[in-house]
Amino acid sequence: MRLKRREFLAAGAATALLSRFAWASESQLPLAFSTLGCPGWEWGKILEFAQANGFAAIELRGLMGKMDLPMLPEFAPRQIPQIKKQVTDHQLKISDLGSSAEMHVAEPAERAKQLADAQRFIDLASALGVPYVRVFGNKINGPREEVLARVVDGLHQLGEYGAPRGVTVLIESHGDFVDSPTLKEILTRADSKNVALLWDAHHTFVDGHEQPEHTVEELGSWIRHTHLKDSVPDGKGRKYVLTGTGEVPVERQVMALREIDYKGYYCFEWEKVWHPDIQEPEVAFPQYAKVVSGYLKEPLKKA
Repeated sequence: MRLKRREFLAAGAATALLSRFAWASESQLPLAFSTLGCPGWEWGKILEFAQANGFAAIELRGLMGKMDLPMLPEFAPRQIPQIKKQVTDHQLKISDLGSSAEMHVAEPAERAKQLADAQRFIDLASALGVPYVRVFGNKINGPREEVLARVVDGLHQLGEYGAPRGVTVLIESHGDFVDSPTLKEILTRADSKNVALLWDAHHTFVDGHEQPEHTVEELGSWIRHTHLKDSVPDGKGRKYVLTGTGEVPVERQVMALREIDYKGYYCFEWEKVWHPDIQEPEVAFPQYAKVVSGYLKEPLKKA
């Protein structure tokens, strides 16, 4: 049945309004979770749980607690078509692959290994049709300019490697790289369309001491993916808690991204691998989806 012109235009306007303010339905909200939060789950359970609980994507950061994804039999070349079909059949996407490659490393042999590891992840992402691979700057453990130069060089090399493969490399705001001036300098100097930012909003707030609105204002043009989580002080460190129950302004982080019309996923990074005492994913994942769905459905305040 063909729509009349007036009906077509009305339908288009309604669709645009829904996407501007909330997305059309619960299942369409751009929610994701990292597999870092479910180290005991097999691949099939990950897909089924994501689909059943309103997630649109998953971030692959290990499987069954094993972090070197390109070496896992589940992601062997012959398995790739089946993996892609399974993801599609569950109406999901893979948002990105999380590598552990560190760009600050100076020792030549170890540096070559870090770059090679990142390239293996880029190759896997390309085969899977995944747009992003995460790497770290990680540590400033020597003269600052020398470390930054190494990080910039590593990102540029990986961006050039990823470009013909359809993959963009994301440096995460992590470790000693959690403030906007440093990240902005690195991303500018990397000078590549295939280098961008994974904004771990927890780290820029807790460790970088930045308000989310400021971080997004400074770095928003580079943000392609996110890590969101909440925490409270716990002795000399922090303890991760269910979303919206701690001190991290997750709602403001989400709203700051919405204000710039961010098109990526709002990804829950529940660090169960590193902190086995925190809540089980069966509890934390649906709770995150419910809370952040509410944030995404709130009307934006007019300027």
